[in-house]
Amino acid sequence: MTRFWNVRENADAMFAGFLLVAVLALCVFVPLLWPIDPVRGTLTATFKPPLSVIGGEFHPLGTDQLGRDLLARLGLGTAISLSIVLAASVISVVLGTTLGMIAGYYRGWFDIIIMRAVDVQLAIPFILLILLIVAVIGPSMGNLVVVLGVTGWAVFARVARAKTLEIRELEYIDASRSIGLSDMVIIFRHVLPNIVGPITVLMTLDLPRLIILEASVGFLGLGVQPPTPTLGNLIGEGRSFILLANWLVLYPGLVIGALVIGCNLIGDWLVRRADSRNT
Repeated sequence: MTRFWNVRENADAMFAGFLLVAVLALCVFVPLLWPIDPVRGTLTATFKPPLSVIGGEFHPLGTDQLGRDLLARLGLGTAISLSIVLAASVISVVLGTTLGMIAGYYRGWFDIIIMRAVDVQLAIPFILLILLIVAVIGPSMGNLVVVLGVTGWAVFARVARAKTLEIRELEYIDASRSIGLSDMVIIFRHVLPNIVGPITVLMTLDLPRLIILEASVGFLGLGVQPPTPTLGNLIGEGRSFILLANWLVLYPGLVIGALVIGCNLIGDWLVRRADSRNT
């Protein structure tokens, strides 16, 4: 029975790895190796279906309403969207983990302030908060990275605080204090390594949320502005032509689906492995 579950878990991880590797190959190799410019359009080649050859150029995923090659735009758009998501995730992890560790270690008034901020953050719907902030400060890649990162720190802060409250009572922490180590040294040398595992699992599970949020903001036209492609604005541009050229929405949607499913499966696999080690 145990062997069956191991095979099943490995199958999930392998399938997730295949999806993520395929998406990474798309966003790395297409912008580097595909010869067609993603922003150059040809008005005589609009809405050509997949596998079309126009003027000696092969368009495996077809062209859009301006005659631009969809594969080139999809590769570049995936790379830009992933860059935004990963940068925002790093901001969330660093900010939330640092504040959570400090709140859990010192407790007192700082803990109260941080946890009330976490409660307020989690009470506000992410998408509404992001749309409000982006609409006020203006749409751009940098603004979107900062907004996505800042609005996602609360979950990491709560997990980091809970683990820090548990670790700070252990004997080796008392021993570190007794030999004169400063609080910051104890936090980052002895507490942080013990919460890297849970934070990594949480980051993997949080990536799908960021992917969907980034795509949603781009779909609504408040993310990176055209002609620069992202997964969200590719779907936003193609929705008006979905009955005429459904591939404009289909392929970006498949990439988003592959990213979300792959990250969720990897996260679930990491959770199961962590649970099996604790039992």
